[in-house]
Amino acid sequence: MRFLGIDPGIAIVGFGFVDKIGSKVVPVQYGCIQTEAHTPEEERLLHVYEGMVQLIDKYKPDAVALEKLFFNRNVTTAMSVSQARGVMVLAAAQKGLPIAEYTPMQIKQAIVGYGKAEKRQVQEMVKMFLRLQAIPKPDDVADALAVAVCHAHSYTLNSKLNEVLRK
Repeated sequence: MRFLGIDPGIAIVGFGFVDKIGSKVVPVQYGCIQTEAHTPEEERLLHVYEGMVQLIDKYKPDAVALEKLFFNRNVTTAMSVSQARGVMVLAAAQKGLPIAEYTPMQIKQAIVGYGKAEKRQVQEMVKMFLRLQAIPKPDDVADALAVAVCHAHSYTLNSKLNEVLRK
């Protein structure tokens, strides 16, 4: 199965595609969609949406996972990122893809085994899990790959649990 992990943003959207082959998780493609500062917000949202649609069409994931948003200070940033996240969800929903959300703590727990792990620890584990030469940059890309790896592992478990519960 192929999974798309997304680290939502308005300036930088991190994305990472991984394939789950047996018990292995293998990187397929990763990077970011960037928008220019001082560009009208509607243009930035359109750019994010179109970029997400192109990625989904090209790499054909079976499922999508996003990091849940958490803001404790800047309401303006929270609104912009929430709108960007909305167009990402829309792009996936239009393609009929199942969408999952994970909190930063859930992702850290899945990747490092400790929900309060430092960002650097998560990045190192992503590099190790996916056998990458270096930690992907910018940080949003490494975060997106962490979301994808988290979902790849959780998806299998959740699918089996759902099978059992349906019986």
